[in-house]
Amino acid sequence: QVQLVESGGGLVQPGGSLTLSCAASGTIISNYAMAWFRQAPGKQRELVAYSPNGGTSTNYADSVKGRFTISRDNAEKKVYLQMSSLRPEDTAVYYCRRYGTAWDPRDYWGQGTQVTVSS
Repeated sequence: QVQLVESGGGLVQPGGSLTLSCAASGTIISNYAMAWFRQAPGKQRELVAYSPNGGTSTNYADSVKGRFTISRDNAEKKVYLQMSSLRPEDTAVYYCRRYGTAWDPRDYWGQGTQVTVSS
């Protein structure tokens, strides 16, 4: 059974940093694209950062470019989101996603971790 478990969220002051982790079990991640999404209250879930299965070409939402970095450790089956220069508008629940593929089409999501940026 595939599970994704996020951790590392919390309360941080504006300008601060946090690193989120997503631990996968029941699956390898090296063959799959992985991503971080977020959902703020009253808003739609949005893509924050994307790492394709090759892992070398990442994509970011314009709002986080230059501040967030997605990385992955395929051997440890973990995906990370390093967040710096955090702003109140980054407050949201952050979710990890494993994309489906042609041979394994199911998407999987974690349960989310809350990030609150406030003074």
